[in-house]
Amino acid sequence: MGQVRDKARRHGPSRCQFAQRRLRKRGTGQKEQSLRDLKLPDERHPEKAHRVDNPQPKKPDWIRVKAPTSDGYKRTRDILREKKLVTVCEEAGCPNVGECWSQGHATMMIMGEICTRGCTFCNVATGKPQTLDAFEPGRVAHAVAELGLSHVVVTSVDRDDLADGGADHFAQTIRAIRHRSPATTIEVLVPDFLRCGPDALETVVAARPDVFNHNLETVPGLYHEVRPGARYFHSLRLLQRVKELDPTMFTKSGIMVGLGEDRQGVLQVMDDMRSADVDFLTVGQYLQPTPKHHAVARFIPPEEFAAYAAAAWGKGFLMVSATPLTRSSYHAGDDFARMRAARLAGQG
Repeated sequence: MGQVRDKARRHGPSRCQFAQRRLRKRGTGQKEQSLRDLKLPDERHPEKAHRVDNPQPKKPDWIRVKAPTSDGYKRTRDILREKKLVTVCEEAGCPNVGECWSQGHATMMIMGEICTRGCTFCNVATGKPQTLDAFEPGRVAHAVAELGLSHVVVTSVDRDDLADGGADHFAQTIRAIRHRSPATTIEVLVPDFLRCGPDALETVVAARPDVFNHNLETVPGLYHEVRPGARYFHSLRLLQRVKELDPTMFTKSGIMVGLGEDRQGVLQVMDDMRSADVDFLTVGQYLQPTPKHHAVARFIPPEEFAAYAAAAWGKGFLMVSATPLTRSSYHAGDDFARMRAARLAGQG
């Protein structure tokens, strides 16, 4: 027996010991995450602690919204709590949550509430995510059915820790919704799969969502500051590749304004999107979540949004939503119906 122990010491830990260490390490990581209070900015965004505070300017009248209080809002909230689901509506601090939830509309955010990226505009928590929940696709499907959604938007955090970036989890969620609510149209708002092979994107497209959405977020000149972990032309190519894989699939992308871009830069992004055959453009006002986030350079007035919309329609988008409160999933179902009708009219 002593010889066996001596041999183990010489040759290092066994496979079993390595596995036990990994499990202990994984468990410790998950325990640390559970101890974080994500309602506190310093714990929600530890990667931003070193940043100089940026003053948060007072919002103009055209951006202010009422606090959510309706019975419909409470019903939606209760269903989501019961199913233990995360929504981007809450995690990103969307200003439209009261309006949307009062109508039973919620954007599901799958794969947890912790993102592996640290974009300076985003209010989603950053850190080391927990393991995927294999039962989540089924719970999302149950919630969609219980809410009676005719159109659902499913998004996610970035999961750079996963080999496929979570593509298969997206596909499972799409299939689960289709099985339980076959008449519901499905829109996915996906990450960039930057560190994945081409099969990640192919997996999502093969699951046949009705709308494939990936946001460019801002002009390329601001990427180093606003989206430091992303690449503008990679995201643009992702959208183009979807059309190559399935020319019939609707594609959608959006940007924020008020980050420090100029009008010409926004128009160039529109041209880039059209070169990738993007069907649907959204443009909305950037709102600064905390003093540690990217500063609001300017609040864009409604008439400038109207001018952006007119320019976008002129460039050939099938659908355009450009208002201060526009977000990717705001009125997504109604806009999808209009976009589909526009395509059919063009074919006729």
